[in-house]
Amino acid sequence: MAATFEEFLVEAEAEPVEGWDFSWFDGRATEERPSWGYSGLLGERMAKATAALDLQTGGGEVLARIPHPPKLLVATEGWPPNAEVARHNLAPLGATVVEVPEDADLPFADESFDLVVSRHPIVANWDEIARVLRPGGTYLSQRVGAGSNRELSEAMMGPLPPIDENSTRKTAAAAEAANLTVVDLREESLRVVFDDIGAVAYFLRKVLWTVPGFTIDKYRPQLAELHKKIVDEGPFVAHSKRFLIEARKR
Repeated sequence: MAATFEEFLVEAEAEPVEGWDFSWFDGRATEERPSWGYSGLLGERMAKATAALDLQTGGGEVLARIPHPPKLLVATEGWPPNAEVARHNLAPLGATVVEVPEDADLPFADESFDLVVSRHPIVANWDEIARVLRPGGTYLSQRVGAGSNRELSEAMMGPLPPIDENSTRKTAAAAEAANLTVVDLREESLRVVFDDIGAVAYFLRKVLWTVPGFTIDKYRPQLAELHKKIVDEGPFVAHSKRFLIEARKR
């Protein structure tokens, strides 16, 4: 027998949001992955690096999967609960996890790293990234593009202003202005499917930028409406936006 609306919400509210592990969604939601395969690219770049920095690592889940870590591996994270998860996940790699707010300057010396990476950063301080990179060093990042999961955002908040169609190119321009040369820039729109309202509610608790300030109680009427739509019409479909940027310090 299918769970009720309230049972779905109780389950979604009870699940911890620390870390960046999405295995809870297995069998309840799916998301297409970008064709470039960020984890594979990350592993290749890390195997060739001598000193690497992962910015805004979350719980370190993606970085922990690299097969050949460099001699020096450092990760930053701004949320203390995530930092604790990252320390546990990255200990086998010998990595150091440093708590640094997302918008703060980096507590590292100039030209400390030949590789800086970041998956889904909240912000990118290009001047700081360029400062800690060695000449010829590489920055690799998979970013969340403008309008990601917009269908879900609008289901909760109503119609939103038009997205900036040039945001990816503006990101590349900001990197270039910080003495980096962009060598790869790709973007894709990817299908996201939610099979039940519990998956929607937990996703919105975990991926906070989709609906800023989201809580289940605050958005209960919208969740109820979307639950009815899923029951009547089938899974709810949104589209995530992702782009890859790779740049080298001049």
